[in-house]
Amino acid sequence: MTTISSPLLLRRLSQVMSHLVVAVIALVVIGGATRVMEAGLACPDWPLCFGTFLPGRQMNLQVFLEWFHRLDAFIIGVALLMATVATVVRRHLLPGWLPLVCFGLVVLVAMQGGLGALTVVQLLPSAIVTAHLALALTLVVLLSGLTQRLLDPVMAWGPLWWRALSGLALAAVFGQCLLGGRMATSWAAQRCLASGESCRWLAIHRSGAMPAAGLVLLFVVVALLAGGWSRSQWPGLLSAGALVAVQIALGVFALRLGLAEPLVTVAHQAVAALLVAVLAALAARGPVSLREHAPELTQPVVLDACHG
Repeated sequence: MTTISSPLLLRRLSQVMSHLVVAVIALVVIGGATRVMEAGLACPDWPLCFGTFLPGRQMNLQVFLEWFHRLDAFIIGVALLMATVATVVRRHLLPGWLPLVCFGLVVLVAMQGGLGALTVVQLLPSAIVTAHLALALTLVVLLSGLTQRLLDPVMAWGPLWWRALSGLALAAVFGQCLLGGRMATSWAAQRCLASGESCRWLAIHRSGAMPAAGLVLLFVVVALLAGGWSRSQWPGLLSAGALVAVQIALGVFALRLGLAEPLVTVAHQAVAALLVAVLAALAARGPVSLREHAPELTQPVVLDACHG
């Protein structure tokens, strides 16, 4: 008799989760584009759009952005629900915590859908839209970290300094994203640049940019200088450093353009979501110190009927 081994199942689940990370990042980016294009109420009802699943006559760029944003969220929810069912059915081959974590992610996606409905019903209040963004970024963090743990089930956690620095960098970038989201959803930056009003949120966002960037770069430099296992993570570390540089450049460029170029603003939000995903992945990584003690977990196991 042949059975599916735990590593093979974990590998398949990690592939699903990695695709979901990309899908949630796309959800954040499309949501940002929806806001920039003032399409948040392009579909006046929820969950349908103009009373149908696929609006035809009303379809334009704004309606498409809002409709596709909802479609992406629906696909993420269905895929995560199917993955959760798989973990429950195959729970005897998986870590005991995995079904519970997947169920928690399904609950978060359901809450995200509820917040999305409120943004439409309540006509885009800034606090609810910001909470919608916060929950989406939380899903990015959890899915990115979970993907890393599933890719290597015998991976230990990183040393204390690694977890501390990566956690601080992630928290700083996460907070900076929320500040930017609150600034954007209240249109504070546009009002500040146009008439000098409501400049408080823009000032807070700008003042927080350098400390957040500094924490990320500190983590990258310390990890590379420490050598050993941490230096072997250089692809992710250099990616985080490069994303910080690009993010700062896009932020400066967007302000110099007076936030009048939607593509630059959306790119700024996309890079922020990518940076959150990379930092979450790095925070979840660690040396594979247990591999030599558990070789049976690293190769597919085939169990044949035996007699003796």
